[in-house]
Amino acid sequence: MFWWVRFIIFSGISLFFLEFGIEEMIRAYQVKHPGEFLASFFSSSFIILISGTLFVAFIWRMVSHFKEGKEP
Repeated sequence: MFWWVRFIIFSGISLFFLEFGIEEMIRAYQVKHPGEFLASFFSSSFIILISGTLFVAFIWRMVSHFKEGKEP
């Protein structure tokens, strides 16, 4: 039971950072200075990439354990 709760919490945290990255991407397009735009754009892209990958990995792992029918 603790395993499921842990991975649900991890998935929620990764969704939070995914939303944060999307919001940062939207803010990047409102910046006027080109250097600040590049820094904000690439940092938000990196946040979106990492958090999206982690979210997919956590869901994949939960689904595979659910299909196997075993408790970790």
